[in-house]
Amino acid sequence: MAGATHATLTHDMPPPALVVEVVSPGQLNRERDYRYKHTEYAVRGIAKYWIVDPETRTLCLWVNGQYEDRVYSGAGPLRSTVVAEFKLSAAAIFE
Repeated sequence: MAGATHATLTHDMPPPALVVEVVSPGQLNRERDYRYKHTEYAVRGIAKYWIVDPETRTLCLWVNGQYEDRVYSGAGPLRSTVVAEFKLSAAAIFE
């Protein structure tokens, strides 16, 4: 949106196929990303929502109708099952 200070999803927009959030340091950011964004994105029907948390090496993935947190221990690329061309380097995020 023109003039916006951050990316915004509005209710008149179709839901994106994939949202990737990187958790910023601080408790308020963690609460927003783990609690409020879960609800917001589930209501919007976003097919894939990844939370990438560099502090805990956690990925939060939408699996069978709910979000699951997984500690990521690998270094290979993270791939989307929704957007086939999209891959994210785990080494670049977590190291």
